Amino acid sequence: MTAKTIVFPCDTTYHELLPYGGPDGEMGASMRYLSQRYTMPYKECKGALTDIGTEELAHLEIVATIVHQLTRNLTAEQLVEQGFGPYYIDHGTGIWPQAAGGIPFNACEFQSKGDVITDLHEDMAAEQKARSTYDNILRVVKDYDVCEPIKFLREREVVHYQRFGELLRITQDHLDSRNFYAFNPEFDIRQDTCNQ
Repeated sequence: MTAKTIVFPCDTTYHELLPYGGPDGEMGASMRYLSQRYTMPYKECKGALTDIGTEELAHLEIVATIVHQLTRNLTAEQLVEQGFGPYYIDHGTGIWPQAAGGIPFNACEFQSKGDVITDLHEDMAAEQKARSTYDNILRVVKDYDVCEPIKFLREREVVHYQRFGELLRITQDHLDSRNFYAFNPEFDIRQDTCNQ
């Protein structure tokens, strides 16, 4: 079985493929989860962060491949016509992480607070934002060969959201269910000062 190559002309442009380096993109997701795993106090949650973070790196490769296939054979004139003039001047047709609006990726686009409750809520929100981004892409892009991998990536965002919900439940099971937001299990040592 040979890999399918997307051939230009196609009805999409690089601008619509935000998930590579934008604020809700695959690069930020992979860095977020792989960074958070170091302070995660529960083994099963740490393992899931590693697995999902690694999978997000594979998603980054999928999006980069789509962008490369859509732009690799374009002439300088076609790139300018497609709105890539400034990008082309800096990067040619190289893959470089930036948002659809042209803002370059930076580490401020992901969080790693070192607080398991905060981080898992951040992760759930990030997966929903990524799903919304893919929904928006699918409303605009009509090319089958672009839509199918985007649909797959969207499905994975839903699965990741559910997994992070499970990790939050696991974390809460480790904590005092009456007051599990009162301290940071990654940092604070819980002390019952009233009974000393």
